[in-house]
Amino acid sequence: MTAYDIIRKPVVTEASMAATADRKYTFVVDKRANKVEIAKAIEKIFDVKVEKVTTMNYDGKKKRMGAARPGRRPDWKKAIVKLTEDSKTIELFEEMV
Repeated sequence: MTAYDIIRKPVVTEASMAATADRKYTFVVDKRANKVEIAKAIEKIFDVKVEKVTTMNYDGKKKRMGAARPGRRPDWKKAIVKLTEDSKTIELFEEMV
């Protein structure tokens, strides 16, 4: 997997935007990726140094697909990445604020 396969998209919520003040950035990542792979991918894509990675696995919600056809959204994984004090900020999140 390449770095761009591991990091899917940023999570843009009020809570994740507030966490950027503490140098924490939130991303949706590939379910198969571990913390080391996530840290290396963030360092490669954004040219920063990662201090800590926290991951959470989420089950997809149950949804109805018509009258009697049950379905599910896919399961997904979220990673909160904390940057070191000497690394720069991620500009992607600065443009959204």
